[in-house]
Amino acid sequence: MPDWGDLQVDQLRFMAREHGSGTAYRDLDSRTSITFSEWDGASNQMARGLVDAGITPGERVSIYLPGEEALRWIVAYAAVHKAGAVAVPTNTRLTLPELSTILGHSEAATVITAGDLVPTACAVRDRTPSIRFVVALTGAGEHPDVIDEAEFLSDDDSDVQVPRTLDDLADIMYTSGTTGRPKGVAVRHRNVAMIPNHEPTWSANGWIHGAPMFTFAGIAFIFNPMKMGLVGLYLPKFDAGRWLDIVAIERPSMAFLVPAMAELLVAHPRFSDPDLTSLASVSIGSAPLAPQTLLTLQARLPDATVSNSYGMTEAGPAFIVMPKDEVTKRIGSVGKPIGPMQLKIVREDDTECAPLEVGELLTKMEGAQREYYNDPAATQSTWTVDGWLRSGDLAYLDEDGFLYIAGRKKDMIIRGGHNVYPTDVEAVLLEHPDVQEAAVVGIPHAVLGEDIAAYVVARPGVALDPDTVFAFCAERLADYKRPRELHVVDELPRNATGKVMKHKLGNG
Repeated sequence: MPDWGDLQVDQLRFMAREHGSGTAYRDLDSRTSITFSEWDGASNQMARGLVDAGITPGERVSIYLPGEEALRWIVAYAAVHKAGAVAVPTNTRLTLPELSTILGHSEAATVITAGDLVPTACAVRDRTPSIRFVVALTGAGEHPDVIDEAEFLSDDDSDVQVPRTLDDLADIMYTSGTTGRPKGVAVRHRNVAMIPNHEPTWSANGWIHGAPMFTFAGIAFIFNPMKMGLVGLYLPKFDAGRWLDIVAIERPSMAFLVPAMAELLVAHPRFSDPDLTSLASVSIGSAPLAPQTLLTLQARLPDATVSNSYGMTEAGPAFIVMPKDEVTKRIGSVGKPIGPMQLKIVREDDTECAPLEVGELLTKMEGAQREYYNDPAATQSTWTVDGWLRSGDLAYLDEDGFLYIAGRKKDMIIRGGHNVYPTDVEAVLLEHPDVQEAAVVGIPHAVLGEDIAAYVVARPGVALDPDTVFAFCAERLADYKRPRELHVVDELPRNATGKVMKHKLGNG
């Protein structure tokens, strides 16, 4: 048996030895690819460059690369860990003040960037005392005050690893911030991986995904494909029609989608046409999914496992999945926990809820608890003293222990004393044939306290009639759950992971 080592990059080293010429990753937009040997060697060169530039063990390195630089992204991520540093995956959609706040909070020592992001990286450097230099993998020509890739990379591509322990920091993952200021989740080498290092059965089949690399979902797709014997197929810019064509041509066995992508797929006029039979598993995550959408996908892919999984950055490798044979029996459920993860549903006083009673979801992963970086107050309010993570999600368990997500605790609407869960209303709206996307929020009401407003995106070419939507809801929802306002919008405000930012809708 090989000595796997403790770090995720040890898996890359093994794959480079055993499958060096095999394609590890492909960028489907640029039609470029990288082998395991190339990935391992290039990350060794960059790791040595970081060390030679003065990066010391435990220092933070921001990876601020655009989506079209996916292959450079995965090289940089491996390089940071090989150099003994801490990766700070950085959202490329942030404004300069937001970016400065995050990199200032993490005390980043350097920024690895490229292309059109170079000027912003330089501006952040000038505002952030901890940043000593910026490395531009492309686009350095007009910026003499940054380090160009050619002069930064070492000529030596042999193995390198600055010693690290399982308790050392690996990453600081900043939350998506759908309701407020992002927090940095401290990820240690002990709990960075969902799948342990091992020798996979190499199939060279594909796993297609398009989550931004700087997200929790995106990070998971750096090393997990190789651990399952698969090639990572990355699609930086999602287009439903193109996704359908790619699956028909490339024949991947697995796919990951966020709910917004799933909604666009089932609404696409060619949804029923391409051959998608290669897919054995389609995982949907990062936000709630309308039950009808999941059922439509499952019907389209009868031989595949289509599941709406649940996870969160704070929970780390803890995950909840739905068994294939339960999908149509447990409409709306995200399944049961896998591995050593525990969960419970509690009331406001932390007593456990009965089956079918809605409360806050708490999760626990023994030995893999995370915390917020440099924020003990937020850590204390989010994790209990005995290690339970307060998710902020409202949920319930059925009699058999299957989990159902009712929405965010802060999103719950209390209308005239009645609790209304936006996901229930959104699920009905998404059943309307003319509605493509929907989001429901609470709005102030002088008598009821809160009322209900719906924001919907119509299907292409449709002039949505609000009266028909109100009538549709009246047939399917109790009167206190029906939206009193309907706003037809061109698009819903979403963050990089596809989650709707409800605080930007009305007064939600």
